[in-house]
Amino acid sequence: MRASDVRAMTSEDLRIRLQETRRELFNLRQQWYAGSLQDHNRLRAVRKDIARFLTVLRERELATDKEEGAAV
Repeated sequence: MRASDVRAMTSEDLRIRLQETRRELFNLRQQWYAGSLQDHNRLRAVRKDIARFLTVLRERELATDKEEGAAV
């Protein structure tokens, strides 16, 4: 998923997507440990997607804090 696509999502959608992606990562790790994982590159892609989601959520959190600090 591209960063521009992630930034276009709402915060609630990001949280839902983050939860789903973490579940997918868990399942991929289970497959890897069992030796049945077909696409090893998917592990890396899922980890990067999680990092993108967390980064955008943190950026929004900091922007909100900055706005509140300026209003005080």
